[in-house]
Amino acid sequence: MPTRHKGIYLIQTTDFFYPLVEDPYMQGKIACANVLSDLYAMGVSECDNMLMLLGVSNQMTLQERSVATRLVLEGFRDLCVEAGTSVNGGQSVLNPWYIIGGVASAVCSKEEFVMPDQAQPGDAIVLTKPLGTQIAVNAHQWIEPGMEKFWDRIKHLLSKQEVIQAYEAAMHSMARLNRTGARLMKKYGAHCATDVTGFGILGHANNLAKAQKKSLTLKINKLPILGKMASVAREISCGEGVCVNFKLLEGYSAETSGGLLVCLPKEQAEWFCKEIKDEDHVPAWIIGEVISGDKGAMIEPNAEIIEVDNLSLPPFIDQ
Repeated sequence: MPTRHKGIYLIQTTDFFYPLVEDPYMQGKIACANVLSDLYAMGVSECDNMLMLLGVSNQMTLQERSVATRLVLEGFRDLCVEAGTSVNGGQSVLNPWYIIGGVASAVCSKEEFVMPDQAQPGDAIVLTKPLGTQIAVNAHQWIEPGMEKFWDRIKHLLSKQEVIQAYEAAMHSMARLNRTGARLMKKYGAHCATDVTGFGILGHANNLAKAQKKSLTLKINKLPILGKMASVAREISCGEGVCVNFKLLEGYSAETSGGLLVCLPKEQAEWFCKEIKDEDHVPAWIIGEVISGDKGAMIEPNAEIIEVDNLSLPPFIDQ
């Protein structure tokens, strides 16, 4: 948004959602990372101000509210510090359900952000976080007592320990900032990007394609997915007994605080991924290409499933 000051723009976003992990401190960090990702998707790596939105559940006891809310606030604040910003206000209310979110604002010159409409034929498409967080979070719930009808469907595919490992990898992935990717977008001449969240990778790729000035198609030929989660998604989507179709392999499984989906010159893509690995100690992947087309996106029928080793991700690589 242009301001009344020539050459100065306001980039601002807001987002909120319900808790999805058990650890309130990590939930606070996830909420903060999720809010900031819309800035990062425009190549804005510096946030000037954060507001926090908090709906505290009136269904919790006073002690539960006190403990959980303190930890949520700490997690949100600590990731703000990591992002080089701070919380300077917000709104808190009592609510039937716990809600966590915020507002992120940045004041920028035109050179400091990347408009999401400049993709070119021949661009490579890069993804900076693995998919499958929704399935990992749900699978973790299914190992709890009373959820046997779900666990029985998938227990031949992986152990409870492997479920916990996938959940931990998903939780820390969601809590990781996309800030490095935002900074590298400008360094390597990215033409546009979006963050992958509630619409799934194909949903957000479609939206990005529709925003382009040129008639282009984003063609995805690789899907990096948290270890064992592709198999879980296939198994639980059909067959006898309870079925839950996450549409992971179709590209519509919701992600929370997912990675950046970046279109950038093909010759720069490997360097972009290498620098993500060097700085954040996690992989990024070249997952497709931009071609002339009809302002849409597609996943190739024979797209390669990249089985990401959960133990190669935080928190396990930090141990």
